[in-house]
Amino acid sequence: MKQHILVIGAGFGGVWSALGAARLLDQHDRNDVQISVLAPQAELRIRPRFYEPDVHTMTAPLGDLFEAVGVKFVKGVADSIDTENKRVTYSDTFGSQGTLNYDRLVLAAGSRVIRPALEGVIEHAFDVDQIEEAARLEAHIKSLKNVPPSAARNTVVVAGGGFTGIETATEMPARLRAALGADADIRVIVVDRAPQIAASLGDGIRPAIVEASKALGVEWIVNASVASVDAGGVTLADGQRIEASTVIWTVGFRASPLTEQVAGTRDLQGRLHVDGNLRVRGHDHVFAAGDTAYAATDTLGNYAAMSCQHAISLGRYAGNNVAADLLGVEPMTYSQPKYVTCLDLGAWGAVYTEGWDRQLKLIGPEAKELKTQINTVWIYPPAADRAAALAAADPSIPVA
Repeated sequence: MKQHILVIGAGFGGVWSALGAARLLDQHDRNDVQISVLAPQAELRIRPRFYEPDVHTMTAPLGDLFEAVGVKFVKGVADSIDTENKRVTYSDTFGSQGTLNYDRLVLAAGSRVIRPALEGVIEHAFDVDQIEEAARLEAHIKSLKNVPPSAARNTVVVAGGGFTGIETATEMPARLRAALGADADIRVIVVDRAPQIAASLGDGIRPAIVEASKALGVEWIVNASVASVDAGGVTLADGQRIEASTVIWTVGFRASPLTEQVAGTRDLQGRLHVDGNLRVRGHDHVFAAGDTAYAATDTLGNYAAMSCQHAISLGRYAGNNVAADLLGVEPMTYSQPKYVTCLDLGAWGAVYTEGWDRQLKLIGPEAKELKTQINTVWIYPPAADRAAALAAADPSIPVA
């Protein structure tokens, strides 16, 4: 009977884990190990682009790619992980329960935005976290043209001024005008708890965000937080009321709840602590990749962010190392010392920085060209060509 590597998740971490494992098995000419990917759909959803319009196009099919490299796809949703007996239970499309046994597991189930227990957030706010929610937001924006003009109709409030909030807000003027007309009197407002615009992104990148916001007409309310949301708008913690038919929640991400079924230490976002080979600490047979892994990127105290930039590399290493563990060969220590930030700023352009201290390198149209290349080419999976796909899974390839 073949040994079994099971990967939970078909996001960036999961896809590249499967490819990384297939690559090492191919190099050792081993066909006695089966790689399976368990996920709700055989497609990579290009989550970093969900703030853009036409979100329904932002998927990449995986069936042919997996077939080309010998990876089996299992359609279903993981329900529970039994690390003692090395078994995962899942629900298929029809709700029936299934069981998958494994010899090695890679948990790459991703993360989700957390909606807090504030009045009306679940019922009335939108988000751009999952493709279904992003599509719901898009349909809502398009439907606004059928609503009588009002301040509420023409106003979007984005809760949260981090990376996702900024990209969502700066794209929104163009999206609103596409729906309501070029002359529509629109407002886009970012509400953020920080004391200044883009505080979490640092001084190097802030001036570009401030300039872009001013040029695009994006307003910021800082030192503020949302207290409640209703069908007509938001009320802030200080009592201020903003009439808005569209409220988008972008605050707070947490690793998949499946991480809670694996005993171990977690960070504040629920990610499992892993060692240098991405093995979950305290577990011989479980590895983690992508947004479920709290992994040191270097020896300077930096840790992987919840981003496709890190998930791709984490997946390559995790896949290589989970296969190496079965084969009894030397693993590769995860290392990703280079860190870049490329932030989309809508019609104004973009801003590109390098390093954890975000040293400014490109701004405006030049940075936008790079951002477009990243979003439309670099982060997509390879073509369904076995040799090319396996070559692309080499952990030593820099992601940025």
